[in-house]
Amino acid sequence: MASSSPDSPCSCDCFVSVPPASAIPAVIFAKNSDRPRDEVQEVVFVPAGTHTPGSRLQCTYIEVEQVSKTHAVILSRPSWLWGAEMGANEHGVCIGNEAVWTKEPVGEGEALLGMDLLSSAQEALHVITGLLEHYGQGGNCLEDAAPFSYHSTFLLADRTEAWVLETAGRLWAAQRIQEGARNISNQLSIGTDISAQHPELRTHAQAKGWWDGQGAFDFAQIFSLTQQPVRMEAAKARFQAGRELLRQRQGGITAEVMMGILRDKESGICMDSGGFRTTASMVSVLPQDPTQPCVHFLTATPDPSRSVFKPFIFGMGVAQAPQVLSPTFGAQDPVRTLPRFQTQVDRRHTLYRGHQAALGLMERDQDRGQQLQQKQQDLEQEGLEATQGLLAGEWAPPLWELGSLFQAFVKRESQAYA
Repeated sequence: MASSSPDSPCSCDCFVSVPPASAIPAVIFAKNSDRPRDEVQEVVFVPAGTHTPGSRLQCTYIEVEQVSKTHAVILSRPSWLWGAEMGANEHGVCIGNEAVWTKEPVGEGEALLGMDLLSSAQEALHVITGLLEHYGQGGNCLEDAAPFSYHSTFLLADRTEAWVLETAGRLWAAQRIQEGARNISNQLSIGTDISAQHPELRTHAQAKGWWDGQGAFDFAQIFSLTQQPVRMEAAKARFQAGRELLRQRQGGITAEVMMGILRDKESGICMDSGGFRTTASMVSVLPQDPTQPCVHFLTATPDPSRSVFKPFIFGMGVAQAPQVLSPTFGAQDPVRTLPRFQTQVDRRHTLYRGHQAALGLMERDQDRGQQLQQKQQDLEQEGLEATQGLLAGEWAPPLWELGSLFQAFVKRESQAYA
């Protein structure tokens, strides 16, 4: 399989705020997933499980060895994939991934996609790099017969810290973030401040003639493409804009501030360009106090500026919200049949259909569109106020109500569109 040109439209933005950058004693994670504009992203809840020793797990293209125990997760993923663009587990670990192109060639065979690697901050780093070393990364990253491949960068966050993990083939470098704010945007961004690395990273760079073995080892400078394509230059501008937006709110970053950054169209962070757009968004609040629940806000719909961030909390009574689950096609799915991606199927879930109709109304009828957008804003504000009250100790609902919170908000949003 030939790799795609880096000029192909592809972008994402991830953000994290670690106290004292956050306004509250919590780590705050955020991501926009920018994908093909007609690609549907579903929100999937997977409960914790135990697995038979020696069992195998089918990923998008390959099988891997299953572990004995898996934690419960909430995932926002392109509906044709096994893996995800972003998600969180029940212990407050959040992960988002992005595309990146480096001097290392993109794998031509089918292996793990970066989106498959989102698994269970420092433990997640070891899991991902271990899978990367064992299986490699490669395969088509779009639901299309035309090849489109890339390597991945990751932002990993938990209740106390964050890690940036950037890959080049099987090689990698990681940076630990214990305070302040950080973002990533489709480019290598780790310079000389490397907290962990692949054991052969420096010898490989020296063998390739990219580093003389004497000067400072700047990972981004050494492994980035010498001739940066136009698309990568655009990512650089987005990265700088995102960093500035975080800088402006240092010490006062909240979930609402992160939502505002994800909705920023002027910077291109809220994207709608050619065949690509922001197809789903996520913001998570991870309190440092382990007795407080983590709160994850997900849209399950495109364009965060016209979507509702709905709160999800792990707990008793959590179940899949059917309105944000795409239909399945079993063995006849174009991603399963060979050659792959020769046909198209309709993967739109119920909320996606209603949201698309709502966007059409907003564009056709200004008055009714404004009324509908006000309903969206009111619903989101209700969720924000409820979860703020929960974290402040002002609201103590029964556990089953917390577990069904996301389902209730999805249902109400669907009813608003109906």
